[in-house]
Amino acid sequence: MQLNTIKPAEGAKRERRRVGRGIGSGLGKTAGRGHKGQKSRTGGFHKIGFEGGQMPIQRRLPKRGFKSAAVRFRREVTLYDLEHLGLPEVDLQVLQKARLVQGIVKVVKVVKTGELTKAIHLKGIAVTAGAKAAIEAAGGSVA
Repeated sequence: MQLNTIKPAEGAKRERRRVGRGIGSGLGKTAGRGHKGQKSRTGGFHKIGFEGGQMPIQRRLPKRGFKSAAVRFRREVTLYDLEHLGLPEVDLQVLQKARLVQGIVKVVKVVKTGELTKAIHLKGIAVTAGAKAAIEAAGGSVA
């Protein structure tokens, strides 16, 4: 193979459609735009969501809900996840390296899902009351 012999795959390139070039082309006269009206004219189109002057649906429906940035950057980790990590000390950086949480996450909370048999020491991570009891029962601590 040489650079001067490379060609696109068969059928990958198509010729440009030349409109308004006579009857024989199949797209002469009105150039495939039909007769008259807003859509037939240059620059004649409406914006997305325009409903012919009727109040658009996104303005007719009430606004609901809000998600603050604090909620979007928060994640939950289970006791099951911590058990499978197998590390004695766990903090936010450890969870990010293990890909249990994304790098963008700022707040992590441990919830009581699963069981814990190993002693784990948490640093800078929030825990629920049930998770805290389970961690301390396994001989770990929460700081």
